[in-house]
Amino acid sequence: MTLLPLTLSALMVLAACSTSDATSAGSTAATSTPMPSAHTKLPPTSAVGHCGPDSGLTHRPGTLTIATDTPAYSPWFVDDNPSNGKGFEGAVARSVAERLGYSPEQITFERVPWAEAIAPGPKDFDFDINQVTIVGDRREAVDFSSPYYAVTQAIVAMPKSHAAMARNLNDLTGFRLGAQVESTSLAAIEGTIRPVHEAVAFETTDEAKNALAEGTIDALVVDIPTGFQITESDLPNAILVGQFPRPNTVTEFFGLVLEKNSPLTPCTSAAVDALYQDGTLDALAQTWLVDSIDTPILE
Repeated sequence: MTLLPLTLSALMVLAACSTSDATSAGSTAATSTPMPSAHTKLPPTSAVGHCGPDSGLTHRPGTLTIATDTPAYSPWFVDDNPSNGKGFEGAVARSVAERLGYSPEQITFERVPWAEAIAPGPKDFDFDINQVTIVGDRREAVDFSSPYYAVTQAIVAMPKSHAAMARNLNDLTGFRLGAQVESTSLAAIEGTIRPVHEAVAFETTDEAKNALAEGTIDALVVDIPTGFQITESDLPNAILVGQFPRPNTVTEFFGLVLEKNSPLTPCTSAAVDALYQDGTLDALAQTWLVDSIDTPILE
């Protein structure tokens, strides 16, 4: 199987042009600005120069508090350690912080459950990064930054399951399907596949993987990078049956989550926009995430 980096250039333009839920991070094509050295501290851009440690905008003076769930899964993070700057979202979080003017020593990571992060009300973090899709009704409860990643859904099944033989989305309607609770993976099951059996919602991806391995469900719906992680490392006997078409009504655009009306929302969006425009987000996706031209598209 040929693995290719899942880059952002075309997808982010699509996010800006074809969905009202995504903001305008990709309204212009990526520039040819060369990537800085991995050892070079990125200076704040002019758009975020007032957002740094001396701005008084953060929950804790002089400290940027970043939240994510526990465990912090690969390939989004590495070794369940959000602070090491590894994994796609770990690297994005650090890059955003650097663009805002924060050094690693000025960053604190907090563990916040996924559902709690997107719930209405005050937050104890400055932004959360945890594969949270920019969805219209969520905007009523929280703020989102510009999108930093676009991704589609995928189907994972065990090789002896009849679901593994699916060649289109309609083939999956008779199976027991599962996904993480309140996720767009679950929305994809309910709104796009519309199976005969009620979709099973799991509190964590680990619970969903265990149910798949034990045969409690016939197939699992996850974003495609997570699908690769599951089939290559977590459940190596499982197979990636296929991916949803791109674009489609459940293509996800991930954004940083902030407290409603946070003064840091424009700061984080400007930082993400700059990382998109200079090619940093594409480079991080190529480093940490993979996609496959050989993964069948389930129409």
